[in-house]
Amino acid sequence: MSEKINSTQTEWGYESPRKECGVFGIYDMSGNEVAETLYYGLLALQHRGQKSCGMAITDTNGPRMVNLKKGMGMVPEVFDEDSLAELKGNLGVGHVRSPKFGKAVITNAQPLVINYVKGTLILAHNGTILNSNAIREELAYSGSIFQTSIDSETIAYLIAKERINSRDVEEAVARALGQIKGSYALVMASPRKLIGARDPFGIKPLCIGIRDNAYILSSESCALESIGATFVRDVAPGEIVTIDHNGINSDMSMCISNDMQKRCIIEYMYFARPDSCVDGISIYQSRMKAGEILATDSPVDADVVVGVPDSGEIAATGFSQKSGIPCINAFVWNDYTGFNFVKPKPGTRNENTKVKLGVVKEAVAGKRVVVIDDSIIRGVTAGNIVKILKEAGAAEVHVRITTPAHIGNCAFGPDFYSAEKPIAFDKSPDEIKEIINADSLAFLKIERMSELTGGKAVCTGCFDGNYPMEPPREEDYNY
Repeated sequence: MSEKINSTQTEWGYESPRKECGVFGIYDMSGNEVAETLYYGLLALQHRGQKSCGMAITDTNGPRMVNLKKGMGMVPEVFDEDSLAELKGNLGVGHVRSPKFGKAVITNAQPLVINYVKGTLILAHNGTILNSNAIREELAYSGSIFQTSIDSETIAYLIAKERINSRDVEEAVARALGQIKGSYALVMASPRKLIGARDPFGIKPLCIGIRDNAYILSSESCALESIGATFVRDVAPGEIVTIDHNGINSDMSMCISNDMQKRCIIEYMYFARPDSCVDGISIYQSRMKAGEILATDSPVDADVVVGVPDSGEIAATGFSQKSGIPCINAFVWNDYTGFNFVKPKPGTRNENTKVKLGVVKEAVAGKRVVVIDDSIIRGVTAGNIVKILKEAGAAEVHVRITTPAHIGNCAFGPDFYSAEKPIAFDKSPDEIKEIINADSLAFLKIERMSELTGGKAVCTGCFDGNYPMEPPREEDYNY
């Protein structure tokens, strides 16, 4: 995937989730170097974060020291052959980041490495800890000195604190996570163990793989494929797994019933790569199913179907196959705008959509077009897409969205947070249709969401306000 994923700048007119991270860990029991494997694993997860990345590696058969390198930018910008050659060891943890809390600065890059009385802990985190402020304050008053402004650091310090009175690091991790409220997929390493953990609701994905005598933990299965590893299984929601020379040990004490789990639908519709599987569900098939459901529930007389790159394209195929309306490639994405092109001057920000997304006029001129996208948040991008399609000559533009209408900001998964409320907060689909100048508009129905996850329960919080946990107040977003 290209760097357009996560490239949100709401003020520029492009709106989509701004934050996600990818975690990756490997323990080679045969003692082979893992830096190059970590590199390619992180590269496969690059779509989950482009602001910073890093890896920390240790040698389980040598002195207890950690080789750490992290930096701002994407994986190939931070690592080269020389830097990888310096990262010696057979146990490593890596991270790619696009921030929600904490500025995009080098001190906030992960993984985190802390040295404490019981040894060394490496930690990489994807998620959001809702009670991080309270934990941070308590730890600070007990003497902890924080080096970052990210919620992930509170997890590391909690584990270090609990380790003092625990028989092993696994018990310390369990005790620490028992105090945490929020979403997380964690990959950690102690001197001779690789540890993974997933929040009880299953909001964040995490899976296990194996290659020869090496075990891998990864946010997505696509990273396993990229390094020639075999998928073993997903880490269960609430599970803590410990990998050492005895194999995989599992602690299921934090697990909750299946009907209480709340997976994030945005992982399926937007964030995850199409060649990944999450909790046994193919992301490709999930997006195809979304398109099929929209064609069934919200049919329309049209000539062509087009998908907004990237996440709308597969759903457009599903809509086409179900409806019998031909699916065409009408959008051209400019992969070379990157993150640092000149911001439009006030009053011209809507032109940003045209800079990033072009339309093949010959494909849509005079035609009734169904356009498939993954979400409408503020309505700016949707309105611009309708506008450029009509300017290209489309006779009609019918918008279909593969998620329900967002009425709130997500506190646990992807970040839609803004001072502005989502457009659907106080406007009906008919009102939104008029605002974006579409000929018709339909969203996926909330009651159909679980069909996209094979019947597994999903979080509906940003669509109807029913969050799995009480969300933080806006004043809690303070760092």
